[in-house]
Amino acid sequence: MDVIYYKLAQSDIEYLCELIRVYERVFEMKDFQMPTVSYLTQLLKNDQIIFYVALSNERNVVGGLTAYTMPSVYYTASEIYIYDLAVEQYCQRKGVGKGLIGALQEHCKALGCKYIFVQADLEDQHAIDFYRATGGIQEDVVHFDYVLSKNGQS
Repeated sequence: MDVIYYKLAQSDIEYLCELIRVYERVFEMKDFQMPTVSYLTQLLKNDQIIFYVALSNERNVVGGLTAYTMPSVYYTASEIYIYDLAVEQYCQRKGVGKGLIGALQEHCKALGCKYIFVQADLEDQHAIDFYRATGGIQEDVVHFDYVLSKNGQS
């Protein structure tokens, strides 16, 4: 399978919607409701958010990632946080995820970023193995959430 890695531009609302549907399937998000096109268009216009998609030879989105740029107060470079990365089940273990990481690394090097980081749940051994296999260095940290609203709704 031929795959192209493509960074979404402001006009790529269709690809972003397809990417979100991939997330919905892979992450098994029950009762998910797609945000409005207006909201998603605003995300595409935000230079602090990076979306990459993996396009199969049919130009279908078979995977992708969402990452956030975080300027540092410690040095004059940004760090990148991978928030979501997913590949359709039928395309997993075929190098698509590794290609997404590689595409993001090249993009971030060109921007002069210092680090890319990602978190994986301790129970998700598949993700932990994947990030190790793609050159990630594991750090032992504890993640805390502060819930600000019921069910994520204001």
